[in-house]
Amino acid sequence: MALILKAQTLQEVRYLDENQNLVGLVTSNAGRKLPGVLILPAWKGIDSEAIAAALNFEKEGYIAFIADIYGEGNYPADHAAAAKIAGKYKSDYKAYQHRILLALEQLKKAGADSDRMAVIGYCFGGTGALEAARANLPVTSVISIHGGLAKSPERKNGILNPKILVQHPADDETVSKEDYEKLVDEMNDGNADWQIITYAHSKHTFTNPESPDYNEIMAKRAWQHTLLFLSELLQ
Repeated sequence: MALILKAQTLQEVRYLDENQNLVGLVTSNAGRKLPGVLILPAWKGIDSEAIAAALNFEKEGYIAFIADIYGEGNYPADHAAAAKIAGKYKSDYKAYQHRILLALEQLKKAGADSDRMAVIGYCFGGTGALEAARANLPVTSVISIHGGLAKSPERKNGILNPKILVQHPADDETVSKEDYEKLVDEMNDGNADWQIITYAHSKHTFTNPESPDYNEIMAKRAWQHTLLFLSELLQ
């Protein structure tokens, strides 16, 4: 995590899930009555991409809160550890949804208008954004950015109330054609207001400047698509 950047520009928010300490970050405009964006970070936890997104959302007139899904003492140190703990929450999706709900409560406490809140997630967080929609958490919109699209085949499709935007890199090897098609079926079965934008010549983490997958042109377009999609919250 960019600790110096965090300390200078975002404020820590400590909260609890029973006995587990959680530490999120909120933008400096907390306390004002504004639309809110909950950011779900990638599989290693709060990182520079999530921090940059929060600061950019603040400039656009949103209160942004970065969720802590794992909690103190559980932050992964490497890819193997990240895969293990992220896999735990993908399997125990109700625990993931619960941690997202707790973070949404913190976003609301920070001043966000409860009628104008959205969830946006990157990678593992993109999976979480879809889980927020599946749980019909109290948000108007969700955006999944290069997230995992699959869910267990034992889970039935249901009504999906939030508006859904999926930003999908065309060359993402972590998402199968079957996963993609089943998500489309799920959203249609759920009578969702949905759209998928596919970004050409883009691999999995195409929006992250620190990743070898970074595609600057497509990342800039994805950001503009994000702002356009969320602009309805400002009305």
